[in-house]
Amino acid sequence: MSTPEVPDAGWRTWPNLVTLVRLALLPYFFWLLFTTDHRADAAWLLAFLGATDWIDGFLARRLHQVSKVGKIIDPVADRILVIGGLLAVAAAGGVPWWFAVATLVRELVVSILTLTLAALGAARIDVLWWGKVSTFALMTTYPLFLLTTNPHHVALDAWQKVTRDGTWVLGVGGLALSWIVLFGYVRPALAALRAGRQGRGIL
Repeated sequence: MSTPEVPDAGWRTWPNLVTLVRLALLPYFFWLLFTTDHRADAAWLLAFLGATDWIDGFLARRLHQVSKVGKIIDPVADRILVIGGLLAVAAAGGVPWWFAVATLVRELVVSILTLTLAALGAARIDVLWWGKVSTFALMTTYPLFLLTTNPHHVALDAWQKVTRDGTWVLGVGGLALSWIVLFGYVRPALAALRAGRQGRGIL
């Protein structure tokens, strides 16, 4: 027996509004970071944008407002926020470029693979628990890196030095884990591809 299809709630939903608000706040984050000296405010805003990435999905399920538009703009918004945030932090000198590029390449690989599997008709892949851990670590790392730097090369306070050392441990661990988890998706991806092809009657 096939699973009944969830009705499309349309584009005017609370989850889609949350997604659009999150996207609208990204230019404000750029403005805070690059045109003012309120770097701490920018760091907290980036942390807020990262911490609320689950709200739209939660609302969609809780309010039964799943929509085709939401399924498209939610992951797109997540990628824009992650990529825009990490590039901005690197451009502001909050983190070395090698760290930002290593994170960015991983995000691009995930995005390309996701689109490729979808185009090939693969079944849905459940997110690995360790993948959630690595994502949380990186989403925490970038705001902390930004919080532990000062504009105009102002010397760091004692708490910033200690926090930055701890952030490096968290960041390197999260980055390494994210790449390990990426290779861990190879087997589930192949299984999802086979399941999708079988569901469409393709041998």
